[in-house]
Amino acid sequence: MTRAERASEVYKELFQSERTPSPTDPEFMEILQRNIFGDVFAAGNLSNKDRELITVAALSAIQALPQLKAHVNAALNVGNMPLEIRETIYNCAPYIGFPRTLNAVGVFNEVMTGRKVKLPLENAATTTDATRREKGLAVQTGLYGDEVRKAMASLPGEYKNAVPDMLTDFCFGDIYTRRGLTIKQRELLSLVVLTALGAEKQLSVHVIGAMKAGNDKETLLAAMLQAAPYIGLPNALTTINLIKNADIENYKPIYE
Repeated sequence: MTRAERASEVYKELFQSERTPSPTDPEFMEILQRNIFGDVFAAGNLSNKDRELITVAALSAIQALPQLKAHVNAALNVGNMPLEIRETIYNCAPYIGFPRTLNAVGVFNEVMTGRKVKLPLENAATTTDATRREKGLAVQTGLYGDEVRKAMASLPGEYKNAVPDMLTDFCFGDIYTRRGLTIKQRELLSLVVLTALGAEKQLSVHVIGAMKAGNDKETLLAAMLQAAPYIGLPNALTTINLIKNADIENYKPIYE
């Protein structure tokens, strides 16, 4: 099968329509489609369901909202449940902030309404105000130990606790404990978002966290390759080099 044939086959599966030439930029669109759907989708060990969740996370991070709409539809077309897609977007919130997450949620809701999916979706929370810190800390400690709290211990006054508590309560307590995605999936998608943002200081620890959550090197590399056409090669290559140099033998998976 040629690149063009592969691209057409994948495109039809994702978007349930045939590829047609762009009326204004046919050459560039052919380059784009052959690279993404002809090359990238043929590389690595990811299912198309996983690929589309990675794409949704990447597009949410960079706020490519027109493309996000197309890929929320594609994520449904390849078998993802609405809850999985919604949680992929919610998972972005600690990294991209609430305003940009709300933009992506708005796109998700538009697609769901158009496809006659009843909103709101089911409540996926598993914690309360009384339990979010305890449950969040259990997840955080398993993946990252107490490194953040130690690093923030020199902050003045209330901030030495307020800063690490925000991370524990919000990222891990409010978000990571939700139903719809596994910890393994959330860590992989978080790594994609941080890569898209170019958050170099956080990337190395999240590569380790993703491995401890049960992702092997091949999966991490495949995810970066999948995200690269959307977020750009420089950011993707930064994380690929970190994955390449990570000593996976030192990080026994604690989640599957």
